[in-house]
Amino acid sequence: MNLIAATGLKVPMEGKPHDYITDAKAVVVPDSAYYQRRITDGDLIEVKATVKTTTAARAVPQN
Repeated sequence: MNLIAATGLKVPMEGKPHDYITDAKAVVVPDSAYYQRRITDGDLIEVKATVKTTTAARAVPQN
């Protein structure tokens, strides 16, 4: 899955607490409970694989 951090956040990678997912670019990660929980919490946003993974292409979360 392709994820990007919500604006202004740095989210630690699962199993790599010193590596972060930021709001600068999307990263590909496995579909795990950790990342699903961070998506549910609003810390991470899933982006479509067909869209360029830049901050301008980020999906807006629906609350």
